[in-house]
Amino acid sequence: MNPTRRRRLWFVLALLAAAGLAATLVAFALQRNIAYLYTPNEILSGAAGAAVSSGEARFRLGGMVEKDSFRREQGSLVSHFRVTDGDAQLEVEYDKILPDLFREGQAVVATGRMRDGRFVAEDVLAKHDETYVPKEVADKMGLAHSKHDVETGPKVEAGN
Repeated sequence: MNPTRRRRLWFVLALLAAAGLAATLVAFALQRNIAYLYTPNEILSGAAGAAVSSGEARFRLGGMVEKDSFRREQGSLVSHFRVTDGDAQLEVEYDKILPDLFREGQAVVATGRMRDGRFVAEDVLAKHDETYVPKEVADKMGLAHSKHDVETGPKVEAGN
């Protein structure tokens, strides 16, 4: 093998090794930042996994804010409310300013971890109008509604 071919071969091998290393680093970075969406029933039943229930994993909690469950600690920003999916309720604690659109009976997605049997939220996202529900929450809430024969309201047909 002549020196020019050998140099090209080493260059190609170094390029492949660098691409493999970059892909591995990206995969690890993305894996660490993924936050899966679970409903209260999936968490409390253990379907979400031991890492979620123990507080080791960061995840998103989706559902509806239960009516008459909101309370705020006197003299602080710490608020408590329950999120339900129709099957189970999970207590949520949040210590920042809630979004303006946060209301009881509305869809919510919160990101955080479990601690001492309750969900401690780092971020809370509220739905933005009467018709919007995040797709993941709508899919999971639709399953809960159909399982418990909950009426979801009239369907709007296209063109109306």
